[in-house]
Amino acid sequence: MRHLWAPWRSVYMKEKRDPQCCIFCIAAAGTADEENLVVYRGPATFAILNKYPYTSGHLMIAPYEHVSRLSRAREDSVAEMMRVARWAESILEDLYCADGLNIGINLGEAAGAGIKEHIHLHVLPRWTGDANFMTSVGATRVLPEALEETYAKLKHAFR
Repeated sequence: MRHLWAPWRSVYMKEKRDPQCCIFCIAAAGTADEENLVVYRGPATFAILNKYPYTSGHLMIAPYEHVSRLSRAREDSVAEMMRVARWAESILEDLYCADGLNIGINLGEAAGAGIKEHIHLHVLPRWTGDANFMTSVGATRVLPEALEETYAKLKHAFR
């Protein structure tokens, strides 16, 4: 039997169990954008890299306000989330030569939300045939780019 070690996942599991720990609120309130992986700050929302991405370039767009539903978010926040998503679409297609994109919001745990208390919009590049044997057979994702490299690329692109 082979083992694939992913020790960074333990940090994710600990963060998920702590109800006082909202990565979006921490990033929104902080100024350490590189440490928090914030690549863009707008008036009502910000874009942050997913620390545990499905693919390289996996972004999340969140409002500064801590709300669990779109219906509870301010109109300007929701509108800005869409504007930033449109911008991210262009950036990811250009930087990563993406064949497509997944864009979506999971509202509530039953819908797959990893952090159900603070809405966020996922934007991630996809490529034809990217669901290779590692994902299908090995239940493992292979990311070809270090998170630090992704951060540098996207931070520059959002300027």
